[in-house]
Parts: sequence; C-alpha cells; structure tokens
Amino acid sequence: MTRGELKEILGDRPDANLRSKQIALHLYTRNVDNFADMRDIPQALRDELAGRFDVQPLSTASHKTSIDNVDKLLVHNGDHQVYECVLLPYENRVSCCISSQVGCPMGCKFCATGLGGFDRNLTAGEIVGQYLTLQRLNEKRISHVVFMGMGEPLLNLKNVVKSLRLLHDEVGLSYRHLTVSTVGLVPQIYELAKEKLPIHLALSLHSPLDEVRNRLMPVNHKWPVKEVVQAMKDYMRATGRKITIEYLLINELTDTPEQAHELARIIKGTPNVVNLIPFNWVDTGEGFSRPSNDRVRAFRGILASKGVNVTQRVERGHDIAAACGQLAGMHKGKFARRAPSTVLPVVG
Repeated sequence: MTRGELKEILGDRPDANLRSKQIALHLYTRNVDNFADMRDIPQALRDELAGRFDVQPLSTASHKTSIDNVDKLLVHNGDHQVYECVLLPYENRVSCCISSQVGCPMGCKFCATGLGGFDRNLTAGEIVGQYLTLQRLNEKRISHVVFMGMGEPLLNLKNVVKSLRLLHDEVGLSYRHLTVSTVGLVPQIYELAKEKLPIHLALSLHSPLDEVRNRLMPVNHKWPVKEVVQAMKDYMRATGRKITIEYLLINELTDTPEQAHELARIIKGTPNVVNLIPFNWVDTGEGFSRPSNDRVRAFRGILASKGVNVTQRVERGHDIAAACGQLAGMHKGKFARRAPSTVLPVVG
C-alpha cells in the first residue's frame, strides 16, 4: 500500500495522516514485519490493524551465497509458486535484481527462466517485498534495483509501475537508479512512456538481424528489430532517458562483426549505451556456447570505433546460477519445457 492507501484504510480518524506516515516509515524504511513492533503507534490501533491486515514478508525457501558474495533467494508468498531475487554488493553501491512474474511466458531460447514455463504475475507487494527481504541481508542500503529477474516486466505493467512508485515514494530510491528490462513489447513500451517515470528502460535486443533474433526470441516475429528499436527511440524522446541495449554474445551466432556494424548503424545518432553480456551457460538444448575473450574484444572494439557507448556486464554469482539468464527458481509452471523435479517445501 502507498501512504495514501494507508491513510484511506484508517478512515476518518483525526490522526490518520500522522499514523499513515508512521506506518509507511515502519514498512518501507525501517523494514518492520509486524504491527507489534510499530511502538510509536497506539496499542489499540496496532491491535485493530493486526486484526484486519497482515504485514506479510516473503518466505525464503532457499538461500545461496556465491564465492563472490552474491546472495540468491528463492522466495514465495506462502504457496509453492517460487521465484528468485538476487543481492549484488559492489564496492561503491549495493544493487539487487528482482522478479516480476512467477516464471516467464516469452520462451527466449537462451534463458533458463523460460524453460520452467509461466504461472502468474507478481503483485506490487510481492515485487517490493523482494527488495525488503534482500535489504535485511545487508547493513548497507540497497540503492539500485533492476527488474531483470524472472518474467517480462512489461507483461505485468500495472504492478510494475506501482512497485516503481513505491520504491521511489515510500522506500526513497531515485528513479534514476531503477532499471526495467524488456524483450521488446512495443505497445507496452509506449504505455510506459506515458507514465513519464525517469527510469532506465533496457531492451534485450541480442541481435540487430531479424533472422538471428527470430531464432532466439519468439517476440521478434511480432515486433521485429526495426519496430522495437523505433519504440525505444520514441521512449527516449518522451522521457529523456538514453537508449539502453542489452546484448547477449553467443559464440558464432550473435558475436559476428556484421552484427556489430549493424547494431552501431541502427542506434547511430541517438544517445545510447550498449551493455555486452557474454553468454552464461544454460542447458537449453540449443547448444549455445560462450565466445572467446578475443571475439568479445573484437565485437566491443567495432562498437567503440563507431562511437557507441559500450560496456560489459560485470559477472557475479555464476557458481550459484545467479548470473544473467540463469534464474530458473526451480519453477515448473504452465508450458514448462523441463522435466519435473521435486517441489520445495513451504518454509517459514
């Protein structure tokens, strides 16, 4: 709930404005997970709220820590519909990667999440709950949030937008430190632009050639490269945020010089950043492999020579399958393409 919604549930109490601010502070800043600990609120009101509502933090079914201090949690909301979120501490900041859906229906051929199928959208509370759950693991404030976990955020646009507003208005994060990643749903890109939120929108492009992107991403059959790149340019003009391209380098498939030149061409003249992601191994049955360092350097060099602002993703959490494309969450939902495995028991 937003502060306004909290005030609304308090009705016509003369102190509703004060109490709603106090409750929001406890929930989103102090990370309190029960009414009993909201001690600056009168006992009678705490009892009333406890009788009407739950402060329901997510339950953790699994917690893994990588050799480079990345934490990956498998969480749920009291059921067996599990999803993953990742805490990423860096020297100068703490970031987290959160999910927007239980599973993913997009079927990208390089991604573990899509292998498990799809069940449902997450609520705004479940999305923000991931942030709050991860924050309890680290004394430093999580300042950056990326919607790059399980699911396609723009398929859950209403809840994602509300969660962005909660993270900004209630938790206190800068919109400029919030990034939403999409495979390129053109109508939803325009819908998001209308919200006028100064967030980063990142396009998972992965190839500038339709014949290659068609093989990797079924969405490209509906919205091909030219159309989705134009939508991103229109989004940039509407919001003032530069185009961000996520680009997966798969050996001898997406890492060719031809594609580097074409990528530079289609974004020429537009403020941009291209983030290169060498393929993290996932057994998708496609036989994909990671390019050599020489091939990565060559691709990056071509982009840089064309004036493209190019970076390379810092890889974290690979040993616990927490890197890009590896979040599967032991999820087995509708349309799953993996063999069933043991369902985790509900914990907590």
